[in-house]
Amino acid sequence: MLLLPKNSHRKILSALLPLLVLFSVLAGCEEREPPADSSRRTVQEAKVYEGTVIALGNSLTAGLGVAQKEAYPALLEEKLQKNGYNWQVINAGISGETSSGALSRINWIIARKPDIVILETGANDGMRGIPPDVIRKNISRAVTLLQEAGIEVVLAGMQMLQNLGPAYTREFEAIYPAVAEERQVILVPFFLKQVAGDPALNLPDGIHPSPEGQRLVTQTVFPFVLEAIRKVR
Repeated sequence: MLLLPKNSHRKILSALLPLLVLFSVLAGCEEREPPADSSRRTVQEAKVYEGTVIALGNSLTAGLGVAQKEAYPALLEEKLQKNGYNWQVINAGISGETSSGALSRINWIIARKPDIVILETGANDGMRGIPPDVIRKNISRAVTLLQEAGIEVVLAGMQMLQNLGPAYTREFEAIYPAVAEERQVILVPFFLKQVAGDPALNLPDGIHPSPEGQRLVTQTVFPFVLEAIRKVR
């Protein structure tokens, strides 16, 4: 039996007391989480849309020479929202793109899983004098691939300047109604209606719509997009 000096047990307890207090605090904290403070949460919810439109095209769609918010895809989304259609419109325009370039991007567009695609292409082909049958095949193939993916297509019709001769101009303009009839898609008869050839509605190059011209393009396209929305709902 171990005998301790008188009053030594009190000294031992005094030395151990801080350790006992520390162990008690640690035991009380074990596997406990602080109460959730909802006021500090900063979870940002992504905006949910009813559907998605992708505007696929060249510089006319990209909005060359104007701010992105002034290009027709942004104006179209704004107009849809104001009219009670909670749809987003994505601008997939690339300046200088031909119908071959648009066709090469179709799989990428399909991967985005849009409900509707507005296909505006061919103007750069025409300015380069590409044979109309080549343009038609590219556009028809692009439309076909989109349809096979279950995507509604709005085809933007184009017209060509007379500098390549009346025969070429007629053949070029005939591409769009022919593809629309062949593939049974919605056709905007002329994408640049009321805009083409008007200096007041175009940039100094005389080709690309000014902000005011972009607004008129939006008005032209809008009813055809509504028709497409009604078809996919």
